[in-house]
Amino acid sequence: MTAPAVEIRGVHKLYGSLHVLHDVDLVVAPGEVVCLIGPSGSGKSTLLRCINNLEKIQAGVIQVDGGLVGYRRAGRDLVETTNRQTCRARRNIGMVFQQFNLFGHLTVLQNLIEAPVRVRGVPRAEAVRRAEDLLERVGLADKRASYPAQLSGGQQQRVAIARALCMRPTLMLFDEPTSALDPELVGEVLDVLRDLAADDMTMLVVTHEIGFARQVADTIVFMDQGRIVERGPAARVLDSPQHERTQRFLERVG
Repeated sequence: MTAPAVEIRGVHKLYGSLHVLHDVDLVVAPGEVVCLIGPSGSGKSTLLRCINNLEKIQAGVIQVDGGLVGYRRAGRDLVETTNRQTCRARRNIGMVFQQFNLFGHLTVLQNLIEAPVRVRGVPRAEAVRRAEDLLERVGLADKRASYPAQLSGGQQQRVAIARALCMRPTLMLFDEPTSALDPELVGEVLDVLRDLAADDMTMLVVTHEIGFARQVADTIVFMDQGRIVERGPAARVLDSPQHERTQRFLERVG
């Protein structure tokens, strides 16, 4: 059997006395698109950040492609790895945030090639070729010499996606990638995500765009108060939710 792309077992996350994630279990297959939905504050974004080890968990285990991120096994215990080891384990995970987080002093092309050259040691010419291919893919080939401030929000988010893809990740995490955009710009970003889904990229997407989730998700995960309340095939969860809390949420956002 193929190993899971992501395996989450018994994960708890606390901020002091605030219990943000409660005993979360989730398995994601390679090529699967999982959309995380639920009310604000339900733990969706925190879960993504824990997968990438941007947040430390207090209990449980998270594995990506069969390996730990941010930890190593020492007998029965888990020990935190060094920053260098954690960054190495994180290289195959791409993450796109609500805010674009582009380097304002670098051009679009320079933003894309920075990590492949410095982190992966990719020759500059090769990194430039891949960056140009990805800019073509996201419809921004003509913006390679532009600076982020010269782009619209939708264009900046597409650059952020292309930048993540430049590292050739096996897993992409999207944390509400359209929430900071004007409504008329949302579609151009969702089109890029649809294209990635069609290419069998493994993706976890936190989104409030229920129509988009219906179109691209293999699996819907509904979270509330730090727990996974319901999960299942997209059509079943969105059209015939089994849990009363899921029903109430979808009635309000639908």
